Amino acid sequence: MKRLNLILVGAIALLSCQQLSAQELYMPRNVKAAYQKGTRSLDGKPGKNYWQNHGKYNMEITVNPDTKVVSGTESIDYSNNSRDTLKSITIRFVNNLHKPTSPRGGSVSEDFLSAGLTITTLKINGEVYNVNTKNWGTTGDVKLKSPLLPGQKALLNIDWNYPLSKESGREGQINPTTLYVAYSYPRVSVYDDYNGWDKLPHTDRQEFYNDFNDYVFSIKAPKNYVVYATGDLLNPDEVLQPEYAARLKKSYTSDEIIHVANEQEMKSGKVTLQNDWNTWKFSVNNIVDVCFGLSSTYLWDASSVVVDNKTNRRVSTQAAYDVTGTDFINSVKYNNYALAWFSNNWPGVPYPFSKMTAFQGFADMEYPGMVNDSQTGDPKFAQLVQDHEIAHTYFPFYMGINETRYAFMDEGWATTLEYLIGIAQHGKESADQFYKSFRVNKYINDKSAEEDQPIITMSTQLSGSGYGNNSYGKASLSYLALKDMLGDDLFKKALHTYMDNWNGKHPIPWDYFNSMNTGAGQNLNWFFQNWFFTNNYLDLRMIGIGKAPGYLPVRIENVGGFAIPFDVVVTFSDGTKQKEHFTPAIWKNGPKFISVRIKTPTGKPIQSIHIDNGIFVDATPADNSWNSK
Repeated sequence: MKRLNLILVGAIALLSCQQLSAQELYMPRNVKAAYQKGTRSLDGKPGKNYWQNHGKYNMEITVNPDTKVVSGTESIDYSNNSRDTLKSITIRFVNNLHKPTSPRGGSVSEDFLSAGLTITTLKINGEVYNVNTKNWGTTGDVKLKSPLLPGQKALLNIDWNYPLSKESGREGQINPTTLYVAYSYPRVSVYDDYNGWDKLPHTDRQEFYNDFNDYVFSIKAPKNYVVYATGDLLNPDEVLQPEYAARLKKSYTSDEIIHVANEQEMKSGKVTLQNDWNTWKFSVNNIVDVCFGLSSTYLWDASSVVVDNKTNRRVSTQAAYDVTGTDFINSVKYNNYALAWFSNNWPGVPYPFSKMTAFQGFADMEYPGMVNDSQTGDPKFAQLVQDHEIAHTYFPFYMGINETRYAFMDEGWATTLEYLIGIAQHGKESADQFYKSFRVNKYINDKSAEEDQPIITMSTQLSGSGYGNNSYGKASLSYLALKDMLGDDLFKKALHTYMDNWNGKHPIPWDYFNSMNTGAGQNLNWFFQNWFFTNNYLDLRMIGIGKAPGYLPVRIENVGGFAIPFDVVVTFSDGTKQKEHFTPAIWKNGPKFISVRIKTPTGKPIQSIHIDNGIFVDATPADNSWNSK
């Protein structure tokens, strides 16, 4: 019995040590409370008490291209799956960003401004609510007449309208015949387990945080306007003339790039049915948002690609673009390549939606199943931008990431995937050069006071440069450093553990840390502490070399502190070189000074020694080398 008790005590102690080890990373009080309540788990999975709320949206939306007004009626069947009694509901309408009184992250022109949302009718469970949206920002609170209890549903009926801004960014007027309509409907904001109602305003810098919902929606548009939207088009024969409906349907099963409608066909009014108005119907489930674009002049290409070799599941790939949009001639080709590559390589998860449409606009912005990209005049750069936006399918859409608070959880991953697919497309040298010049040098050369803020810093607390550094370059470097340290196979195993745990749910940074620990089968908290919770930066320095038979001792100082990989390159007097790679693991126990030993041929004169950080661009490269002269 004593032995059994000792074993039991030992097991409990081991479990306690493991839990303490997993908890050693700093957590804000509200996040720590979520783990204590069991909605999140230290093994990285959603906790036994995890929940998230859900809405079923049925929407009828009308777009008037003459007045540029979008109007709609919607019903939202909202489920309170939380353990809390809700005494109010927070409504989010992102496009109130255009109201003159809304807070914004930067200056805007008069063409950006508009009157914002008008709700003409609001009913909840059949009761009329008189709301005045005049003073609403991007969120507004509605006090409930009857509290919504745990496990109960509420039916919201809303009639609304708003004007599209003349200046197009993420949404708005592209040109007189083309509109991009995103964030176009009032929605119930997220109510979650660690922060309650999400009331953070949208300021046009940080991005979005939405529940996974089901949508059935229709877009009513005048004849000759083609509508491109998230989800499946349910009624092509009711909106397209037979020849064009047939071309579109053929594209669903074809590798061929099909020109569904060319410039002349769009001009001649041959494409849509010639009713005064056509109603385009779409549906999609378990998704964080829907959006659409429409045009009476854009060219329309389509094809499809297999994204899951086990099931032969195909995805429709489409492009809508202006006749002058030279970048977009190859958009469907880019779509096909990117979807297949991402599905089979990195992250190696089949593309989850039924469609991907590239729409020519001004935003360089991702949406579920769509991207709104600008004309650059540089085909290579255009492909990279489209790759980046498509990569966002996984982060934040496959995983319901809170981009508003933790932008590094999606922008950092999209930047990483953009780099990895770039290697496959253009070779490592080209991809490295672009990554360093476009992603890392901006951070390294930024002399602002915020350049070295911890990545974990909430995105809303950072200014423009600090936000960009933490969200894109620094976060991406952390993921690539971890990939280098674990190796591709183990890194992918850990990444898939994280993605499988949180597909269709709402992960926060600690869920990522814990999932990667579990998936890798090791405690990586020292690495996460180093990269996410410090003011470290990228800077190594060679501080000394020695001599020994058969090897070369090299002393290196990690001035910046980040645990990064590097190569030591030895150049001999005859011009030959020897290179040895060191992963970030070398910094685990000695974050400041290390000595490495490079095996070298005895008696062979050395001309120079150089520390090569690769894409982890050094802040002071001049002190990374030693020369015999």
